[in-house]
Parts: sequence; C-alpha cells; structure tokens
Amino acid sequence: MIVPMARLRILGPRDRLEETLHAVQDVGQLHLAEAPARVGVEPARLDARGERRHGQLQRVVADITDALHTLRAVSPAGPRLVPPAATVADAARWARVASRVRRDARALRDRETALDEERALVARYRDFLLAVLPVVRRVATAERLTSHAVVAPASARATVDAMAVSLRAELGAEFSMTTMPLPGGDLAILLVLPKEFSVRLESRLAEARVPEVPLPAAYRGMPLQDAVPLMLDRLQQIPRDVDACRHTLAEMARSHATELRRAHAALGDWLSALYAHQQCAVTPHAFTIEGWIPEPGVIALTQRIATEAGPSVIVEHIAREEWGTADAPVILSNPRLFRPFESLIALLPLPRYGTIDPTPFVAVFFPLMFGMMLGDVGYGVLLVALALLIHRKAAPDSLLRTGAEVAGPCALFAIIFGVLYGEYFGDLGKRLFGLEPIIYDREQAIFSALAAAVGLGVVHVVLGLVLGAISAGRKHARHALGSGISAVMVLLVVAALMAAFRVLPEQLFTPAVVALLVAFPVLVFAEGLIAPVELLATLGNVMSYARIMAIGTASVMLAVVANQMVGAVGSTAIGLVFALLFHLVNFAIGLFSPAIHALRLHYVEFFGKFYSPGGHKYEPFGHRTAPPGAGLSRNAV
Repeated sequence: MIVPMARLRILGPRDRLEETLHAVQDVGQLHLAEAPARVGVEPARLDARGERRHGQLQRVVADITDALHTLRAVSPAGPRLVPPAATVADAARWARVASRVRRDARALRDRETALDEERALVARYRDFLLAVLPVVRRVATAERLTSHAVVAPASARATVDAMAVSLRAELGAEFSMTTMPLPGGDLAILLVLPKEFSVRLESRLAEARVPEVPLPAAYRGMPLQDAVPLMLDRLQQIPRDVDACRHTLAEMARSHATELRRAHAALGDWLSALYAHQQCAVTPHAFTIEGWIPEPGVIALTQRIATEAGPSVIVEHIAREEWGTADAPVILSNPRLFRPFESLIALLPLPRYGTIDPTPFVAVFFPLMFGMMLGDVGYGVLLVALALLIHRKAAPDSLLRTGAEVAGPCALFAIIFGVLYGEYFGDLGKRLFGLEPIIYDREQAIFSALAAAVGLGVVHVVLGLVLGAISAGRKHARHALGSGISAVMVLLVVAALMAAFRVLPEQLFTPAVVALLVAFPVLVFAEGLIAPVELLATLGNVMSYARIMAIGTASVMLAVVANQMVGAVGSTAIGLVFALLFHLVNFAIGLFSPAIHALRLHYVEFFGKFYSPGGHKYEPFGHRTAPPGAGLSRNAV
C-alpha cells in the first residue's frame, strides 16, 4: 500500500527558525516542500558568511568522500548511530585529516598500480629473459660482441626476417638473432652483433621499419647482462612491495576510516540543514516551513517542536483539498511476505500518490505465472536450493538477497504446478515413479494448457480494469465508468465464446450478445469513439497470455528430449552426461524466460489498465548515520 501522508505548515517567529529546523531534523520524517510563493513571503537566503561556509563544507565533504574512496573503506555492517552536531573546529580538523589521508593513500595507490604494471611487463618477458640469459652472459665476456633485446609486434615478423638476412650478409658469422613469441602476441628478439655496429642498430631498425616495443623504462639503456638479472630478481621483489603498500593502506583505513565516515555523516547533516534553511519561507518577523509526513508521525513531530522551539511555533494541518496529490511523496509499505516484490516495482517510476500500489498483486500473480511456465517438481527443488544458497551468502538488504526472496515463492509454485502436471524433470517422474498428471499433461494437452493460460489472462486483465476504475474514482468518473464497462464486456465476450463452443450452456450465448450490444454505447459514451479500438486491444492483451502455454510447453519438451538422450546415444554414460547438460540449459532457460515474460505481462497487459507512474520519492529531512565509534563534540555550530 501507499502510506497515507499529511501536509503540514509550521509557523513561528523568525528567531525560532533554527531551533525548529533542529527539531524537524531530529524527528527525521518531514519531506520538505519548496518555499511557498506568496505576497510578502520570500525564500530564506543564506547570508554571505553562510554561503562561504556552505562552499567550504561541500569541499570538505568532497575531500572526505575522495579519501574514503581511495582507502576503499566500505562502511561496516551493524548498528549505526546518529552523529553529534559538528563545530567549525571539527570541520577544520576533518579537512586536514582528509587532505593528508587522501594524499598519502593516493600515493600508495599510484605506487601499487606502478608495481602491478611493472610486474606485468617483466612477467611478459620472463620466459624470453630466462632463455637468453646464458647467451647474454657469454656475449658479455666477448670483447668484440654486444647484445640487444628488441620486442616487435608479431605482424612485423616478415620485416624482422628480412632485416636479419641483410645483417647476416653484412656482418657474417659475428651476427646472430634469436626470436621467441611472447604471451601477449609480440615477438621477442635477441640480436648479437659487433660492438662497433651497435651504434647504427637503431637506424637500421628504423630503416627496416621494425616497430620496436621498448623494454620497461627502468631497464632501458642498461647493458643486457646487468638488466636481465635485475628484471628476474625484481619479479621476486614486486609481490612483497605490493603487499607492503596494501598493508600500509589497510593500516590507514583502520586508523582513519571510522572517523572519516563519522565526519562525512556529521558534515552531511550540516549541509542538509543549510539546504533545508533555503527551503523555508520568511518575512521580516516570521517563518513558515511546509512538507509532508506519514500520518502516524504527526504527533511525534508536533510534540518535538513544542519541546525544542517553544509554544510560539505552531504546526498546522493543510487540508487535503488545498494540496491534492500531485506533489506528495510516495512510501510503499507492504507486509514482510510481499516486500521483496517491491524490487520489481522499483524497475518502473513510482506510482503517483493517491493511486494503487501494485505490489500485493504482483506478489500473487508473478510467482503464479512463473510456476505455471516452469511447472516441474525437479526444477522447482533446484530453484529452492539455489534461492536458499544465495539468501545465505548475500548481504542483508542486497539485491541478491531480495532476488532470492522473490525466487522462493516462484519455486514453490513451480513445485505445486509440477505436481499438478505430473512433471519431475520432464517425464522422468513418470518413467521412474509412475507420476501421473492431476489436471492435464502439458506434453499432450496443448489446448487445455492454452485455455488455462488465457483464463488466467482474463482474470488478470479484468482485475486490472477493475483497479483502474477504482483508481479513477470520483475524480475521473467517466474514465472509471469506461474501465468498469470494459471489464464487464471482456467477461461477456468470454461468456459468449464459451457458450458458442458449448463449454457453457448454449442458452447463455444470446443474453451475452445482447448485453454486449447494450454495453457498447455506454462504453463509447465513457471513453469516446476510440473505445472500440481500445476494447479490441484489451482482448488482444488477454490473448497475449498464451505465451504462458507456449513457454511451458517448450520447457517440458526440452526436458523430455534431455531424458531421451540417455538411450539415444551408444554409451549410457555419454548419454547421461548429455542429458544432464541439456537439463542444466533447460533449467537456466526456465529461470530467465518465465521471469521476463511474467514481468512483461505485468508491465504491459496488467499495469496498463490502472498504473499511474510519476510519484516522487520520499526523502525526509533528517540525520545522516555513521558507524559507532568515538564521540564528537556536541556543541552545535
């Protein structure tokens, strides 16, 4: 349901504005409205000192955020406390701490990144360096020879070979070249040649158009006999240096993260109070604050204001007729069993205040549709196990845990329909245990499955039309009448068709048609000339539920094919492996396809009849929270 809201107007002497804002922030339930525009009333403005402080606080909060991000200090789980009010001295101290921590942490992060890059580069050449090290050492003892290492792209292989032929012809036996492919695809090359020729090697490489990839910068220009051992030794040292960086960062996080998180919350409180100040309206002698609050919280707010701001400040209820519902914020509140399904509503804009929260209906129909499509005891049990595992591993209030809580009812309905269909991993239950369908066999009774799917569509669409009529209510009487008549006409069309096919008594056909003819002009009156087209679209929406049958039939046929693979392949073991793989694929499809199509049926066919998006999120003016720790000064600014 959508929580009923009350709109309040708080009035009082201007010199009691700060005390009133403190009381409102302590209660933390009032969603502030913009300052009302009236003659003689203007929005409260910050003075020059307040504007400077606002800018300073924003910069300090940005520094703290950056420092926490650099430390990767995730706020720990557990109880959270409202931070005490901060002073100017607190803000200055936190600014210094944040600046120092950010600078030191960023330097350590940069060092860690550089070490990782160095390790990756050296590791890239490791095998090549190990292979050529004996050659490099022998060359180092030769008076006339020197060695050069070059890394070129693999695409330059032909150019490198041509250059080698040219150098070998020019230098004779004193020239040699060793090549080795690197893991990244480049080509490592070791050149041995006379020392007097080495000064011209760079120009020859350029003439041959060999696009050289340089060695790591720290070792460029060093003699290879010195660089290679250093690079190999460095591979052993780099992990220790990386661990040292991470250890220092962890120590910094332990030392400063809690204080910085509390500082972030306290200064965020201060900024929120400054922003709230600008949402008030003032005259030279008075102030007014307007906003929305859940109806159960009105008494607590009124008492808190009376206690902290005194009797000169009054709280006035604004009549519903004066504020309507257009700008009221929305809070969805549902029983614990339905609450996980609010995540499916969150994929759309919030419903407008004063309309219908669809969460309870989604909580009933989404698992029902999912179960009708999956409809297998074996797959349902697997889904239960998967949901329990995810629920156990996922963090509280995380998206994964919410998904697991949605999957639970879906798995239950899959098991129920699996029993009704007589399916356990397709026809495996029938083969092993003699499991028989209770209602119909989806593998054979296609038309029965289609009738059940369309029947559910009739119920779902008619319910949507009825909810649309209720939602329109007195404000849009003709639209409410049109939705109600549309629901009746859908039922009459279904009754006429069932009578025509003798599912219902034939005598009902004529009364149903006559009722349709009588209802038609009423529908046109209520909805206009477009009404016939919309009625046909509604009937098309009903037929769209046939996808429930199609997806379910496809699922059971894939399961049957998987079972048949055991005997279709020469080896039973191989057939069993293929069957298991096929069942896993079918199970994965059975998770995603029913979920997607059940959402589509809700968002398009069902919500289209009554859902009114455009609601505003409820964002009360209150305190930030911080993890428990050392206390801060309680001297308010």
